[in-house]
Amino acid sequence: MTDRTYSVSKSDDQWRQELSPAEYDVLRKAGTERPFTGEYTDTETTGVYSCRACDAELFTSDAKFHSGCGWPSFYQPTTDDNVELIEDRSMGTVRTEVRCGSCGSHLGHVFEGEGYNVPTDQRWCINSVSLKLKPTER
Repeated sequence: MTDRTYSVSKSDDQWRQELSPAEYDVLRKAGTERPFTGEYTDTETTGVYSCRACDAELFTSDAKFHSGCGWPSFYQPTTDDNVELIEDRSMGTVRTEVRCGSCGSHLGHVFEGEGYNVPTDQRWCINSVSLKLKPTER
């Protein structure tokens, strides 16, 4: 995690108690769930996706698209203030890590210029385990 101060701040022990082992690994240790295994990979339910750790709103179903990459993909967050972007030089390449702007939890990565037919030419590749979907009431 960064030296930044977040509006939601908890000790490592508190995070471990509140999150499942898989959630803790991804959200707090920047792990990654296996592709095509997450509950939201192919979900088409209308609603808002929030951070599983702190409930901050991150993405809407309107910005979700099928990329075929194995993780839920969005073309933009709800607002830029809800996410933090950090240069990630792990895995022998330079990528942009996406973290929750409220609690600093790892969400996934954002990629640009891949040619998807979306308004931003971005693919926000987000781990399902880092999200909670709140369906829109009809």
